[in-house]
Amino acid sequence: MAKKLYVGGLAWATNDDGLRDAFSKAGTVISASVMTDRMTGKSRGFGFVEMEDADVAKAIEMWDGKDLDGRNVRVNEARPRTERAPRREY
Repeated sequence: MAKKLYVGGLAWATNDDGLRDAFSKAGTVISASVMTDRMTGKSRGFGFVEMEDADVAKAIEMWDGKDLDGRNVRVNEARPRTERAPRREY
């Protein structure tokens, strides 16, 4: 089974491949994606990495608070997305 990790504080230059390469040092990466802005296509500064359960603790220990592409990143287990209130119409 796999778990998803939240990675925050990413450098604007970090892309999916860079994120995958960095976390593959800690174990088997199933997927890695940097979230981008819909309008501009630029990084939003965070992403998600899906890894095997056995490698999650090692990845958190290896990367939380450490430098990745010139920025100290925050790494923890991703929480499920919560329901948001609908947008107001003006």
